[in-house]
Amino acid sequence: MSLATATPTPQAAITELMAGEMAQVDAVIHRRLASEVVLINQISHYIVSAGGKRLRPMLVLLFSRALGFEGPERFEMAATVEFIHTATLLHDDVVDESSLRRGRQTANALFGNAASVLVGDFLYSRAFQMMVSVERMRVLEVLADATNVIAEGEVLQLMNMHDPDISVEDYLRVIRYKTAKLFEASARIGAVLSGSDAALEAACAAYGQALGTAFQIADDLLDYEGTTAALGKNVGDDLREGKPTLPLLAAMSRGTPEERELIRHAIEHGEVERLEEIIAVVRRTGALDVTREAAHAEAERAREHISALPPSQFKDALLRLTVLAVDRTS
Repeated sequence: MSLATATPTPQAAITELMAGEMAQVDAVIHRRLASEVVLINQISHYIVSAGGKRLRPMLVLLFSRALGFEGPERFEMAATVEFIHTATLLHDDVVDESSLRRGRQTANALFGNAASVLVGDFLYSRAFQMMVSVERMRVLEVLADATNVIAEGEVLQLMNMHDPDISVEDYLRVIRYKTAKLFEASARIGAVLSGSDAALEAACAAYGQALGTAFQIADDLLDYEGTTAALGKNVGDDLREGKPTLPLLAAMSRGTPEERELIRHAIEHGEVERLEEIIAVVRRTGALDVTREAAHAEAERAREHISALPPSQFKDALLRLTVLAVDRTS
């Protein structure tokens, strides 16, 4: 009698499918990180070796393969979007004065703010060198636009800091600019490399935007639902930085006047001394459920946008990603 084979988890299935391709991307990353400046090597290798989910390069590869493109340019472009993402992390952590990311000290905590900002600049400029190497103007257009929009999103978020009166629309706008734009560009690059028409390219991009939005909303949820050990960052960091995220906005709209004032004061002053009380309010008011539902709605929107893709194991992986983006603990 044979034992039944266990069905792999969605994460394991994607990892197994893409292991060889991601290894190629890692090889490009390590080759392209090389610099004659020792400190650049130290910091860039430190931040890249921390790993992470590598969702953005994965999108480049999955859309390339789902649309029939197997050229080596996909590895260069996947590494490029990871460099852009890493540069934003370095700059983000300096702006936010963060000390922990992915369970390790941030580069700015270890090497200092000045070095982190400058190495972030190095990664941005290296990414543009890599974009040029594929000699496709559309690729340059997509990624140049994405980096510009991401910068606008950073400034928008800075403007919204410590403001408890922003609308949910303002909150989502920051996400679309700051986080979802690179997801969108990564998906679009796969379509561009495959020579897809404008309609299909737009559909792939829309999937990326929705997936990135779902991912960030879920991330904001975890700041009030997770633990420091699971998150790899300090619980309450968003509140400490004065970020009015959806769990807080929903709790204020549903809470008592006293609860609203508690959260308003915490956002305005970046105070976490009463974090446990605030988490209790967020949970009591159903704000976590509101946030989770918003993330799931974006994930469903992502699924709808790729309905026209031909059946393949790569399309299946893209569908699995929409589940993984929201049903996670870190």
